[in-house]
Amino acid sequence: MPTLPLEAADIMRIIPHRYPFLLVDRIVELEPGRRAVGIKAVTANEPQFTGHFPGRPIMPGVLMVEALAQTAAVAVMALDEYRGKLGLFAGIDDCRFRRMVLPGDTLVLKVEVEKLRGMFGRVRGVASVDGDVAVEATLSIIIPRDQVMGGGTSDA
Repeated sequence: MPTLPLEAADIMRIIPHRYPFLLVDRIVELEPGRRAVGIKAVTANEPQFTGHFPGRPIMPGVLMVEALAQTAAVAVMALDEYRGKLGLFAGIDDCRFRRMVLPGDTLVLKVEVEKLRGMFGRVRGVASVDGDVAVEATLSIIIPRDQVMGGGTSDA
């Protein structure tokens, strides 16, 4: 298991996301294939705040869900059997937004793997700020056998 915490460079060895779309700054807890806790420091200079919304920046809900999905991807893709593969979003269920997330907030991203079998997984995620739930959702992922992180295909 990797040494914790995982910083951005460590995370980028597990998932393919890069700035400006890497939405997890650090992984502070990790049990590969079971659970992970990530941290996202929300800052005013992030590109989405230019237009969402001018004069009243609010983190878009879809980006909160994406941050959960990236944390989930780390939890799953940290397993040896999936290392180097590309995990893709397959669905979002039971998603509820509970509070706004603003610049200056620290988003705590907690995910638990509910099911992981072959190419398919289901993960429950909750993101919170200061203990208040901001968003919760069940995320489905698929890991195509022939897709690798660099964008090519594997012969495996």
